[in-house]
Amino acid sequence: MSTGSSYPFDALLPAEMAEKAELSGVRKATLDIPSCFTLAVLAGAFIALGAAFATTVVAGGSGALPFGVVRLLAGIVFSLGLILVLVGGAELFTGNNLIVMAWASRRVTTGQLLRNWLVVYAGNLAGSIGTAILVYLGGHHLFGEGAVGAAALATANAKTGLGFVQAVALGTLCNALVCLAVWLTLSARTVADKVLAIVPPIAAFVAAGFEHSVANMYFIPSGLFIKAGAPESFWTEIAHAPADYPNLTWHNFLARNLVPVTIGNIIGGAVLVGIVYWFVYLRARRRVAA
Repeated sequence: MSTGSSYPFDALLPAEMAEKAELSGVRKATLDIPSCFTLAVLAGAFIALGAAFATTVVAGGSGALPFGVVRLLAGIVFSLGLILVLVGGAELFTGNNLIVMAWASRRVTTGQLLRNWLVVYAGNLAGSIGTAILVYLGGHHLFGEGAVGAAALATANAKTGLGFVQAVALGTLCNALVCLAVWLTLSARTVADKVLAIVPPIAAFVAAGFEHSVANMYFIPSGLFIKAGAPESFWTEIAHAPADYPNLTWHNFLARNLVPVTIGNIIGGAVLVGIVYWFVYLRARRRVAA
């Protein structure tokens, strides 16, 4: 294995990034379950904080700014979530799809791969929904004369109204960009490098309206909590009623969003990014070893 670039301040090249991704996959797949789950809860909370930031930024923006500008702003601030994950250290299901690079090199077993994904997914869900509960109890939806809550409801209702195939496609596109952001950070030498590598792909997926399973573990429960428990004064303030959000149910959260989006995320991250880069940069090494 190469020890890195000949020039210590230069970004790593793709072949070196692939080796680094493989090593990272081995470390992640062999992490003990309590530590893995705890770091996954943190990642869920970090992504949720980025989502809450994005919801605040778009609140009241509809009609005041062009649609694309509002979405771009949301994407830029949502990047906070992945920055916290990758710089602060946490385990995110969508990013961990890249463990397939170590699996394809036979350095991680199928059981280790699936164990990591299941533990991390469960931890992400706990962290995201836990944060959604705290945000709701904090009355965040009441801020801006109800504009934040209205934005949260509109987002959640739209996400739970997707068709199955559409959700899979949007999930695929999303995690291709998320895993490309993670991939780019593997070239980084400094924290500033990582942040600069993260923001454009993440801003792109949010602005384009692609679907991220872990983010939706916050966005949709947040809307569900508001729909179920917001006071009458809130509904009067935003001039809407719970019935105006018919898609927003727990069944639709699971069946019409979380399941198909997760499938798409795996396709986009594990196949379109992880396996492709493994094929290009690590496949030959495995063939020689065999």
